Amino acid sequence: MARFGLVIVVALSLTISMFPDTTTAQLKTNFYGKVCPNVEQIVRTVVQQKVKQTFVTIPATLRLFFHDCFVNGCDASVMIQSTPKNKAEKDHPDNISLAGDGFDVVIKAKKALDAIPSCRNKISCADILTLATRDVVVAAGGPSYPVELGRFDGLVSTAASVTGNLPGPNDKVTELNKLFAKNKLTQEDMIALSAAHTLGFAHCGKVFNRIYNFNRTHSVDPTLNKAYAKELQAACPKKVDPRIAINMDPTTPRKFDNLYFKNLQQGKGLFTSDQVLFTDGRSRPTVNAWAKNSVAFNKAFVTAMTKLGRVGVKTRRNGNIRRDCGVFN
Repeated sequence: MARFGLVIVVALSLTISMFPDTTTAQLKTNFYGKVCPNVEQIVRTVVQQKVKQTFVTIPATLRLFFHDCFVNGCDASVMIQSTPKNKAEKDHPDNISLAGDGFDVVIKAKKALDAIPSCRNKISCADILTLATRDVVVAAGGPSYPVELGRFDGLVSTAASVTGNLPGPNDKVTELNKLFAKNKLTQEDMIALSAAHTLGFAHCGKVFNRIYNFNRTHSVDPTLNKAYAKELQAACPKKVDPRIAINMDPTTPRKFDNLYFKNLQQGKGLFTSDQVLFTDGRSRPTVNAWAKNSVAFNKAFVTAMTKLGRVGVKTRRNGNIRRDCGVFN
């Protein structure tokens, strides 16, 4: 990492001179109030335009935010491109499938912000991604919520740092709780954030095990609804390309709602890590409660998203404001 040393020093000094004079890393909703008061509207407009072009923008942005925050914090390090000397986070096997539309909406929003002189190179890519994530949730019919701002962009991005830090499709509740607890998130937060699987798609390769080769006793996971298992087998035949996409939510895949929990009650969780939230007695009461009460779920989701957005926040001491979200500068 020595080759970044001079760049970091220069970038940090530039950041200090051009950024609002704050002395703490405390996040606040009006962080850019004096330099770029319309930042939220500008990002929202770009998101709305992008969503009109392709729905994939919604799940892609949500997933990008999660994958960023769970690895070294919410610092847009997942957006950095690899170089001959550094394999970045985005090229780790767990991130290869991150859809380009999530990256694109952040890049487009930064371009729109940089077109305004007072905003140019003042807004971090990390904050743009956080705002865009809130806006895609709203675009899908989910709750709106105030977004805390003031993150700086990370100065490090390595593929090696991803290993073991992202939830896996076969994780059980104990594993999920440990992983989320590392980020100061509770079991309730974990269940609420898992419900982001109410949107978007996964790939057949991630469910082959559950529908064809579960264990020595059962070829199909017995916790999987039988009719749903047949639907998955029809969508993902044994020899199909494992990259074929399937909906995460078999009922309302384009709407942010609490049907995710009702699906779990019926054995229609796509991943093992989804279905265990209902089969495990520790998490089942929360699943049942939110299946009945969408207002309570939305409130819990907002709380969890806000807490997630505080994970590993960088300051001007260990971060900067990138001019290009995909390149260290």
